[in-house]
Amino acid sequence: MKGLLCTLLLLETFVFVVQQQVDGGLSENEISQQLSTEDRRQNPAQTDPRRDESDSQQYCHLSFSDIHAALRELTATVTEQKANIRALETQLKEQQMFILEELNKKTDEISNLTESQVEELRKENRDREIAFSAALMESGSGHIGPFTTEITLTYKNVFTNIGNAYNPITGIFTAPLKGAYMFSFSIYGHGNPSTQSTVSIVKNGEKVVVAHGHQDQYSVNSSKGVVLILEVGDVVYVRLWSGTRIFDNQNKHTTFSGYLLFPLR
Repeated sequence: MKGLLCTLLLLETFVFVVQQQVDGGLSENEISQQLSTEDRRQNPAQTDPRRDESDSQQYCHLSFSDIHAALRELTATVTEQKANIRALETQLKEQQMFILEELNKKTDEISNLTESQVEELRKENRDREIAFSAALMESGSGHIGPFTTEITLTYKNVFTNIGNAYNPITGIFTAPLKGAYMFSFSIYGHGNPSTQSTVSIVKNGEKVVVAHGHQDQYSVNSSKGVVLILEVGDVVYVRLWSGTRIFDNQNKHTTFSGYLLFPLR
């Protein structure tokens, strides 16, 4: 029974020390004084020399001075851990401040784009906006051809000419920058036993693809498309073959279109 009492007293003292360290209620010196008082209370032999050692051992087989030393060491450990926690909290706050400063710097860099830089980006995008589409006749209706030689068709009814790379007076598209371009064209004609409807798309004087239609009566039509890689200054246009003819009217059957797919380096 006395051993159990001793154990309970030790546990009570241990809980007291830990609680005071966690709560910050007493300083280390104050805790030491408290432990010394508890030591004298639990070990009467230390305050009354007349009591022999066997009398003091009836309370506990362990020396309270040893327990006091162990608890002092525990107190120092808890204090050190509290200091480590405070150091970690300070380090975390410093890291958070650093991250916020870096984010603010990046935001400032983006905000500090000058007006000239923004305009330069806009111009670069505008340079890549290239597209056109046109029909053969501005008004009325009629046949073109036949002629004894090939001719370049001039599509005068312009629907779209973004970038102004197509010239409706000459019928020629001139590439303003290197890239991949998509071109398409269509033809329409009236059937005739002796006259065909034939045109070709030409790049720098060389035929690339041909649209052809022929039958004795009724109407004929044909269309083609092609992707071409063009250098700056390359030209593309449509040629009507000699001895052939095509037709157009307000319905815009005969057209020529093209646009930049993407620029190339």
